[in-house]
Amino acid sequence: MSMDDRYSGFSKSGERPRSLTSIAAAAGVSVSTVSKVLNGRTDVAPETRERVGRMLRRHGYRVASSPGISMVDFLIGPLGSPWADELVRGAVTAAAETEISVIVSRVTSAAEFGRWLRIASARGTLGALSVLYLPDEETLTALEKAHVPLVVIDPPAEPGGTGAGDGSIRSVGTTNWQGGMTATRHLIDLGHQRIAAIGGPDELWSCRARLDGYRSALRRAGLPVSEDLVRSGELCAEDGCRLAGSLLGLADPPTAIVTGNDAQAFGVLQALAARGLRAPADVSVTGFDDVPVATWSAPPLTTVRQPLAAMAATAFWMLTGPAGDASVTARHVELETTLVVRDSTAPPRPAR
Repeated sequence: MSMDDRYSGFSKSGERPRSLTSIAAAAGVSVSTVSKVLNGRTDVAPETRERVGRMLRRHGYRVASSPGISMVDFLIGPLGSPWADELVRGAVTAAAETEISVIVSRVTSAAEFGRWLRIASARGTLGALSVLYLPDEETLTALEKAHVPLVVIDPPAEPGGTGAGDGSIRSVGTTNWQGGMTATRHLIDLGHQRIAAIGGPDELWSCRARLDGYRSALRRAGLPVSEDLVRSGELCAEDGCRLAGSLLGLADPPTAIVTGNDAQAFGVLQALAARGLRAPADVSVTGFDDVPVATWSAPPLTTVRQPLAAMAATAFWMLTGPAGDASVTARHVELETTLVVRDSTAPPRPAR
């Protein structure tokens, strides 16, 4: 009988062993050896360490990834932006309350994710925090076989959908629909009726939700929803500027523009300045995220605050917290967005 057979058939009741003592018995090693593996000690044969570590992870134990060091992998695509900095800060700040280190890796594709998984499987990891990137079914299966848990931050697919987003993946997001609606309703309350929207990539669930919130606010106010006033592009200042130029060039341009994130909003401000216009005197502008530099723009940006650092911290605790904690076992957590009103929005200029 193989060691795996002994392990799976250990209990006559069919219940797998969970204590260190029973795992040691199933693995044919001492409790001391199991404890050494659990704590990342090196004085255990590599083959034994791998086999026992696999058993421990299967039963919910957090196995130290290397001698005296436990680590979590933070996987993110775009680096060097205020948005990315806030997310990394949240994970690192949460980890500082523990003895867990955070390793940041750039992952934007299936190939890069596969490369990371090979490295992480070799050196060990408590799990991965993946920003915006959801692996395909084949990669999810590889993660499961390697006993590497995953929490997705700002999931690209709607939680509870089908396929890779079928609810089996834990994730943390924000109230994107509510945020889009709140920003638009703010502009309506100021008296704007011709309100445009610049959204992010349509393949991102969060971006679709924000635009849906924008449309819902218009409908609830009895205002027409004109798709001629809706544009979509990348979540960057360049696309914000380009798409704003398209909107401002309309025969009847908007008096306000809702954007998909702060970077796009900064681009809108650039487009206004290039045409000798100003916010909010000529066009009101709202952002989404409330990155620290939102207060530095001219004028300071009215924006929907997305608690980026708290999202990453929540994901970290979901990944590393005690198995019995309800916040750890939750499949999807949504943190609240709030509108921060600054100087880039005001009532529309009276018609001449």
